[in-house]
Amino acid sequence: MSALTKAKGFKKSKAGTYLSMGTTAFGAISVAKQVKKARLEHDTLKLVDAIVSAAAIATGIALLYRELKRLGDDDVLLG
Repeated sequence: MSALTKAKGFKKSKAGTYLSMGTTAFGAISVAKQVKKARLEHDTLKLVDAIVSAAAIATGIALLYRELKRLGDDDVLLG
């Protein structure tokens, strides 16, 4: 099995899904900073942009959570 095939399999595993959730959630730090800066500058457009980014992160986390539930216990890479 090639390394590329293993990497593609990891993406669809529980561990890969947890990693994706973590990196997506890490983006929330950037959005929080963006919101804080927009509020300090009283910049409505930047605040709207930050809110839309936060909604995208929340949607991404929800999709990954659904994928994690779908994987259930039939994950072949972890056990």
